[in-house]
Amino acid sequence: MMQMDRRPCLDEFEKLLVRMNTPRVMIDNAACVNATLVMIDSARKDGILLEAVQVLTDLNLLIKKGYVSSDGRWNMDVFHVTNLDGNKLTDNGIIDCIQHSLGTVHSTRFKSIDGMTAIELTGTDRVGLLSEVFAVLSDLKCDVVESKVWTHNGRIASLIFLKDCDSGCPIGDSQKIESIEARLRNVLKGDNDIRSAKTSVSMAITHTERRLHQMMFADRDYERSPIIKTSGKYSPTVSVQNCLEKGYSVLNIQCKDRPKLLFDVVCTLTDMQYVVFHATINTTEDGAYLEFFIRHADGSPISSEAEKHRVTLCLRAAIERRASEGVRLELRKADKPGLLAEVTRTFRENALNVTRAEINTSNGTAVNIFYVTDALGYRVDSKIIESVRERIGSDYLRVKELPSTNHQKGEKEEEQTGGIGGAVLLSLGSLVRRNLYNLGLIKSYS
Repeated sequence: MMQMDRRPCLDEFEKLLVRMNTPRVMIDNAACVNATLVMIDSARKDGILLEAVQVLTDLNLLIKKGYVSSDGRWNMDVFHVTNLDGNKLTDNGIIDCIQHSLGTVHSTRFKSIDGMTAIELTGTDRVGLLSEVFAVLSDLKCDVVESKVWTHNGRIASLIFLKDCDSGCPIGDSQKIESIEARLRNVLKGDNDIRSAKTSVSMAITHTERRLHQMMFADRDYERSPIIKTSGKYSPTVSVQNCLEKGYSVLNIQCKDRPKLLFDVVCTLTDMQYVVFHATINTTEDGAYLEFFIRHADGSPISSEAEKHRVTLCLRAAIERRASEGVRLELRKADKPGLLAEVTRTFRENALNVTRAEINTSNGTAVNIFYVTDALGYRVDSKIIESVRERIGSDYLRVKELPSTNHQKGEKEEEQTGGIGGAVLLSLGSLVRRNLYNLGLIKSYS
């Protein structure tokens, strides 16, 4: 009896599986007057919503509206996006990057730390702490290539990427790494943080901002009371209710809109092991309104008032961590050993508290952003800011306004369509809303 070769059939089946599990991405610039529509149609997979939102936010795009719906084993997401100026996307390079990145979003995305050593720090925040951290690293001949620092409720979390100053290579000497960890731990401990100050070499290759959320969450910053004054302008309203007849917990968030807001919320829900089945996102000049229908990974809704309270606290913290208080200062200067230590020492000597920092060095130039308040969390007097700028160099350190989301351009025109492509994508958005309506999760889909 002749034996049939089953390999070609298996190859075709594998190709079919790849096509079925590869997200289909449609991008349309004609559907709305002032936003670009991005639609992702994919097989359902844990974490795919976070990965899609991460792609868009890593490109510094604003998500003005969004509809998320999972029907059985299939997932449909529709996002209305703009650039930071509130305009639709016209750069073909960005559009191509979205198309390619979202089309391969099933491949896990991480930040590469090749050629660098990553150090994680958590502890009690205080005025001058960052200055002491960078002074230690400078003394140990460590070059800070990149770093992000968040503070919230009196706690600090930082991820610092280092190279050896002399060799320009990752720090491979185990004794030197132990010395770095020990000295930084002593700095973080100060006089009153003996137990919770932590330093570690990060072995995982992960997304920096997601890791900062995880570090803050593990440090339980959401349970702590703020030490310094905050204006409260970003304080969110968060509520959790159970929709028992549908088997969901319904999460509502209302707050001031800002870049990367959706990422911060979805990242936290994902890391808390909740699955988003349906969601609507809407932003206006008055604020952001987000609604999520969630369950545990095992399919059950939130079961107790204590759990609802914890979810509320965690999401408030996630939204507040990036909502920096204070004056935004941007340093752009030729990099040199000890530059960060010098700059942050000047901040400390003028009693400036760094609430958030983004450090980046590229092609020999340091581009660093600092958000600073006075020691009590109030806005810094302009005379002090000018004094600090003179010390560091007015041409190098500049006061920058926070980027603002633009919702005033053509709000009423947004739903106007143009061409067949626009009609198709708007009908897909309507299909998502209709699915929510049919499930009884929204009152109308018009």
